[in-house]
Amino acid sequence: MPEVSRLKTLVERLTALPCETEWVEFKHNDFDQEDIGQYLSALSNSAALHRKEAGFLVWGIEDCTHQIIGTTFLPRMEKIGNQELENWLATQLFPRINFKIHEFDYSGKHIVVFEVPPATHTPIRFKDTEFIRVGSYKKKLKDFPEKERELWALFSHTTFEKGIAKREISSDLVLADLDYPAYFELTGQRLPDNRAGILNRLAQEKFIVAKGGDTFDITNLGAILFAKDLSRFDSLARKALRIILYKGQSRVETIREQTGVKGYAVGFNGAVAFINDKLPQNEQIGQALRENVRMFPEIAVRELVANTIIHQDFEMTGTGPVVEIFSDRIEITNPGTPLIDTLRFIDEPPRSRNETLAAVMRRINICEERGSGIDKVISSVELYQLPAPDFTVTQSHTKAILYAFKDFGEMDKHDRIRACYQHACLCYVSNQVMTNTSLRKRFSIEDKNYSMASRIIADTINEGLIKVYDPENRSRKHARYIPFWA
Repeated sequence: MPEVSRLKTLVERLTALPCETEWVEFKHNDFDQEDIGQYLSALSNSAALHRKEAGFLVWGIEDCTHQIIGTTFLPRMEKIGNQELENWLATQLFPRINFKIHEFDYSGKHIVVFEVPPATHTPIRFKDTEFIRVGSYKKKLKDFPEKERELWALFSHTTFEKGIAKREISSDLVLADLDYPAYFELTGQRLPDNRAGILNRLAQEKFIVAKGGDTFDITNLGAILFAKDLSRFDSLARKALRIILYKGQSRVETIREQTGVKGYAVGFNGAVAFINDKLPQNEQIGQALRENVRMFPEIAVRELVANTIIHQDFEMTGTGPVVEIFSDRIEITNPGTPLIDTLRFIDEPPRSRNETLAAVMRRINICEERGSGIDKVISSVELYQLPAPDFTVTQSHTKAILYAFKDFGEMDKHDRIRACYQHACLCYVSNQVMTNTSLRKRFSIEDKNYSMASRIIADTINEGLIKVYDPENRSRKHARYIPFWA
């Protein structure tokens, strides 16, 4: 169905609803940016509470009668300071949600629809407050503890790790399915002398569950980490890491595709080695490195692959983590949307929907315990003087993209703004502040071209991603900058 036809059908469906609907709000022309932000939070949380595919904030419909009357509100023409309204709203919501603004005409009357996705893992807040709809009113969530409890109950469910991958099998089959020697080696423990000692330790780690006699269950945690062959576990076979190598910059021609066989803990180092072996090499990357090196920093590849494994949503069926290698980039994708705003990956403490799995991966040094993995990614990318990595979220997946080397002149405006923001973040978490000088070094811009760095800084400020550290300082030469959240 064409987009306009879909939107017209949507309006007809919404206007047919009862007057008081907690996931829909109608307005005529009234507009206030703070009010809109609060409604986006409230509608997202209410849509989750009522298990709706989205919440809707609609202009051009009379609230009481639901009569279509049109509106003069033009959201894409509105600005908050130098920022567009849409971008300003996005920066004030946490976690960020991919709301969409639709503008169209219905029977000659202008209609505006904000389509708001439901909260998934945590309530959405605007600035420092979470909102909810109660009847036709917008309220603070904290004032309605029963709704808050119900919302969190929806988010909380039996964790993936506790689920059972194989039920009621003998100890022989347990030891045949799990690479238990690898577990003891990776954790630095001596292999017990007898079968009972091995099984007892696996049970203590929650990799298996003793059912009495010589009968055991293998948990999802044990299988996904230490399976000798994931295809032996029907529910986990599609969770194996796929690595796809393409010819050129598109997906038209595949050179090679490899799907992992082993559990993540057992097969991780081999998978990373395979990826690095397939990456192109550069004789010279920027000015920092003048030797034959791989196109992408190995530490960046390792950290991003670990992240995509650990933070995926195992509840999504038929999909798993994928690494795609192109001639000009590498894309690393995992099922599920992040619990942390992508703009805050570098500074927020790590949060995972798979905490037990993440804890084991940290113990065996596959991922970072202190949440500094993304710091290392961005730092190594800056050292190689590559374009800044891009972290994107679709409706159901999270993707990290590493780009091959580009000269400064080849980078577009978005590349430069993204790099400027990440550089400011990296400086801030390192107890420093970004300056024109530090940004010139990041881009290898000559000192005489300081105005080029100033332009990038101004563009990044206009996007609402950085701000002046000391606004009282009137000297642009000595100005310092920090991330918007600092």
